[in-house]
Amino acid sequence: MSILSPPELQFADASSRLVSTDAHWYAVSTRSRHERSVRDRLAAIGVEPFLPLTKTLRQWSDRKVWTEMPLFSGYCFARFSLRDSLSILQTPGVVRIVGSIGPESVPDEELMALKALSTSERAMEPHEYYIEGAWVEVIRGPLAGIRGQLIRRAGAHGLVIRVHLIQQAAAVHIDMTEVRILDGVAS
Repeated sequence: MSILSPPELQFADASSRLVSTDAHWYAVSTRSRHERSVRDRLAAIGVEPFLPLTKTLRQWSDRKVWTEMPLFSGYCFARFSLRDSLSILQTPGVVRIVGSIGPESVPDEELMALKALSTSERAMEPHEYYIEGAWVEVIRGPLAGIRGQLIRRAGAHGLVIRVHLIQQAAAVHIDMTEVRILDGVAS
């Protein structure tokens, strides 16, 4: 008599165990270009995955082709209980469960909004995530090269940034496409 159960039973036990009533949505960081395989492997162990995809026009050597690419490169979402996080982390292609100190759940409202957008016919594309107080640099136009701090978003197509000139501050309205966020810049 064997102590270990057959692999089919182990798989069935794992599948039923990972579907839990206290499950929440988490962002899972994946290896580069492993988003789809992580999604499929998580589904195989009984975890509800979500990978938002967007259609992109790619230039190949001889033609242009529409392909589906992950909306957020390097990330896949999964709904599971934290007590099952070891199974998630052992999934090939998974790097970590995203969070500041430990895994942090993604609010259901945000995931439902993403799901609704991905099932609609409207085109989605990744967009820079601007945070008030972030340091930005102007990359185009007459103010190119100037750095400042984002004060607030003004309307759908504008930013207001603070630029320190001669120990003074000046606010300018500038198109969001003309700035980029600076990493690791302190005030």
